Amino acid sequence: MANGRVRRFRTTQQRREIVEETLKPGASVALIARAHDVNTNQVFKWRRQYHKGELEIQPKATLLPVRVSESVSIKTLPRNKSKPERRGIIDIDLGNARVRIEGAAEADCIRSVIESLCR
Repeated sequence: MANGRVRRFRTTQQRREIVEETLKPGASVALIARAHDVNTNQVFKWRRQYHKGELEIQPKATLLPVRVSESVSIKTLPRNKSKPERRGIIDIDLGNARVRIEGAAEADCIRSVIESLCR
């Protein structure tokens, strides 16, 4: 920077820690900001974000092991008996395609079909 100061990036965790220090009884925002070499106004901005829930730490995604197997016929899959079966007919006209669903259909299945046709 022109004035010789270097702009530092603070992680969400670091911002939370600085803000939480300022929330302790008797804490001085100015002294805490100075101790961490942060502008006092920046700390007040982080405090507003903290109170709005904008400094929440998101859990990292975890990869799960996957095993690829031979295809399984639909007849061998167990049906979920806990959901009541619904009967009926649904006609959907999307302009370039027409879909007719008869009998019981899972909502996720219908959603996937419609999303695929809308692409």
